[in-house]
Amino acid sequence: MTAAPEDTVLHRTENNVSWITLNRPEAMNAVTWAQRERVIALLADASADPAVRAVVLTATGKGFCAGADLRGGPATGSATGPATGPATGSGGGDRVAGDVARTIRLGAQRLITAVLDCEKPVLAAVNGTAAGIGSHLALACDLVIAAEGARFIEVFVRRGLVPDGGGAYLLPRLVGPQKAKELMFFGDAVPAAEAARLGLVNKVVAAEELRDTAREWAERLAQGPTRAIAMTKQLVNASLDGDRAAALAAEATAQEINMTTADANEGVASFVERRTPKYLGR
Repeated sequence: MTAAPEDTVLHRTENNVSWITLNRPEAMNAVTWAQRERVIALLADASADPAVRAVVLTATGKGFCAGADLRGGPATGSATGPATGPATGSGGGDRVAGDVARTIRLGAQRLITAVLDCEKPVLAAVNGTAAGIGSHLALACDLVIAAEGARFIEVFVRRGLVPDGGGAYLLPRLVGPQKAKELMFFGDAVPAAEAARLGLVNKVVAAEELRDTAREWAERLAQGPTRAIAMTKQLVNASLDGDRAAALAAEATAQEINMTTADANEGVASFVERRTPKYLGR
């Protein structure tokens, strides 16, 4: 098992699944700069490694991620990051126009984009409170399993802030604009069961069943046709941003590319031969 500085991000690969675990339980896994960079790097590694065919993002302790770390270390690149002291530009001194936008673009937005753009399916196993950027980190994942005690909180309004980390992009696509505004305007905690009803969560399980359920789902994904799943992920994500013609063109291109893979040939052959397919992720 490898780890980020001070073991704040644990990592292991098991049965073709990359497990990425935030490990600052004493801080409810409020994410630091070092953690953010480590997670981004591990997601990039998962994309590039053919031995990795699925990713699980989870955390230790009672919290999944309480947002950006406001108390120690460099800012995470969230709007809440500079709250610990005077804002400064890259050259020192007072903050100038563009500094905040640059910080968010290179920080919180990079983290969320790393999840969205990962070429392997990413499953969030939400063990507890997911607030602010922590909520968006979970919602950016392709599938979300939550423990019964988990909560999702758009905490920004409580601090007088605008949501960052892609929140205003992700949330309306999951629950619609009116409900997204309600959640963001009031900042109320959404319990796991309600999050599932709204479509933020795929499945809610007892806390003691979370890891096993995440493992079962992830290993099932890891046994699937990895390239086809990657292209399906890209199609679904892009479909919400473009028009019908663009979506259909992208679909046709994805089909063309996918039909050159060994897994597509195996899938067709296994159907014809009436046997269970054995996918290799290639």
